[in-house]
Amino acid sequence: MKNIIESQHGSVLEHAVWNFIICGVSRSFTHELVRHRAGWGYSQLSQRFVDESETDFIEPDLIGDDEELHSIWLRCVENIIENYKLLIEKLTERVNEKFPDLGSVMKKKLVRQTARSILPNATETKIFVTANARALRHFIELRGSLSADREMRKVAVKMLRLMQEEAPNIFGDYTIIKAEDGTEIVKTEHRKV
Repeated sequence: MKNIIESQHGSVLEHAVWNFIICGVSRSFTHELVRHRAGWGYSQLSQRFVDESETDFIEPDLIGDDEELHSIWLRCVENIIENYKLLIEKLTERVNEKFPDLGSVMKKKLVRQTARSILPNATETKIFVTANARALRHFIELRGSLSADREMRKVAVKMLRLMQEEAPNIFGDYTIIKAEDGTEIVKTEHRKV
């Protein structure tokens, strides 16, 4: 493995795959994550099938660290949930009137897919992913850097820690260091394997 990584023979790494359930992340996170296509597979929680009336939201650290910003943010998400519930109620009435012969499952999907339009990127979600070792290395290298979104960076660092335990021969060349902003970033001497 050391020779494969040092010689950047990354295609060999495409045969090893892992599955992850990533929870407690925002829709903003998953919108960026699914941009990684080669070597990845995704199944995400559907807002068409799942009622989001009791959803959580992922608060960015920069907001959560400040009492005033946190208060503003909290009012916003509370207002969104209140209005989402109201939309669900009113849309249910409208769909029942307008489409009386539509099945109950289809009615719920129609209501939820319409009401979800007001949900923000901060809405908490879950996603099941499959990725091969080469794709994981690329993700960790790109999204574990200082220039990456902070939520993406946190997940990349967590995934690296898991992979260093699971497959140290493939991920042992990475190090985790503290950045100037106090967050953790990843570094490797074997880039773009």
